[in-house]
Amino acid sequence: MVAAERGGVRVISVNRSAESAGVTPGLTLAAAGALCANLITAEADPEGDRRALAALADWCGRYTPWTALDESGGLWLEITGCGHLFGGEAELLADLGRRLDGFGYAHVAAVAETPGAAWATARYARPVADATLAPLPVAALRLPPATVEGLQRLGLRCIGDLIRLPRAPLSARFGPHLLKRLDQALGRCPEIIDPRRPTPAFRTRLAFAEPLIHRGGIEAALKQALDCLCRQMAAAEQGVRRLSFTLYRGDGSISEVAIGTSRPNRQPAHLARLFFEKLERLDPGFGVDVAILAAIVVDPLAPIQSDLASGGETQIAIDHLLDRLGNRLGPSRVLRLTSRASHLPERAHHAVSALDAPPQQHDNATTHAPRTPRPLRLLATPELIEVVAPVPDHPPALFRWRRHQHRVARAEGPERIGTEWWHNDPAELASPDQARARDYYRIEDTDGGRFWVFRNGPYRPDRPPRWYLHGFFS
Repeated sequence: MVAAERGGVRVISVNRSAESAGVTPGLTLAAAGALCANLITAEADPEGDRRALAALADWCGRYTPWTALDESGGLWLEITGCGHLFGGEAELLADLGRRLDGFGYAHVAAVAETPGAAWATARYARPVADATLAPLPVAALRLPPATVEGLQRLGLRCIGDLIRLPRAPLSARFGPHLLKRLDQALGRCPEIIDPRRPTPAFRTRLAFAEPLIHRGGIEAALKQALDCLCRQMAAAEQGVRRLSFTLYRGDGSISEVAIGTSRPNRQPAHLARLFFEKLERLDPGFGVDVAILAAIVVDPLAPIQSDLASGGETQIAIDHLLDRLGNRLGPSRVLRLTSRASHLPERAHHAVSALDAPPQQHDNATTHAPRTPRPLRLLATPELIEVVAPVPDHPPALFRWRRHQHRVARAEGPERIGTEWWHNDPAELASPDQARARDYYRIEDTDGGRFWVFRNGPYRPDRPPRWYLHGFFS
């Protein structure tokens, strides 16, 4: 692979045949052509390489849920606790190598106690070298080129030379980054590798002796995985909120679907029904050899005693309906209202996805509900109306809204709703009228229509109040 850099077109990566001919990264294209007469070049595509590496990292989820991209063009796999699924870490590494060979990837891999040691061993250790880091070059510590060059000028060419020296002079000369990399490789200080995907709280893995190619086999595998996963969650008194089902195909690609629930759930039949509506999106390709069911988001779910007198099955049926609609139509298309800290009716609630976490229920939640009736339909924004009132402080006798005149037959009120006193800055309010108290009236016109109107603030001779229509009772 070649790329245009300062000074001309240069080689940035080579295969083994070019390397055996003496071509190395960094050479100009002319120099590389002089070393290898039949050199074949291709333009570098860093973005395409990154996408391919990201897809390979997702495929490596068949071995461990903790995979990440390395800045130098490699992959991190945290396989702690995963080796026994393959007969040991050596067998896991051998299986990974065989599959990468089949895909046509040139690769090197190593297993070590620390990320730094694994990185150094994979890139710099000879096949016959032991597991120690001491004979490896200082560049194996992932140091900047300037630091590597400075160490080599001082005669410090391998990691063992650094281990034997006092730490204070090294830190004073090359900064703390050198000692940090050394300690990370030796396991003296931790190194955190952020996973590419969220690590699941619960996970079930199924490996198949023969690749699955039919939907019937995929459905059977899903049911088996759901039964196993729900038993795990029941033992931990947890319920799933988001669940993913991933198929790892033999060609190195994956196919995945995910579902969500409005409340924690661990009923295999209900979760299977949500998945079955999406199984058409799963393409087994030339065959699936591994399937993984992962609980991405879970919440506590203690055993619940049903109340026969109140018909406790009703809420469960509603939750199941919300789950089916949300997964079929999309989470953003099925909404519910949740409370917000505001006395103003148009700001007291806001719509959220029905599959989001439900609000916490408190015993005294009903004490904060309004004591007077609220309209069945509330306008998003109060609309200005023209009002005729016999006395300024009395409810209207006549009002005009959208060019239609309504004569008031009955009126009840007022109900005063105060301002949002916790807003120090009036600019935080949606409109200037919200900075004043409101007097609400429930009125009925001669045609039987019932309306909810308010006056913004008490009557003042120097500033007549304005009236608004806010909702309808029928």
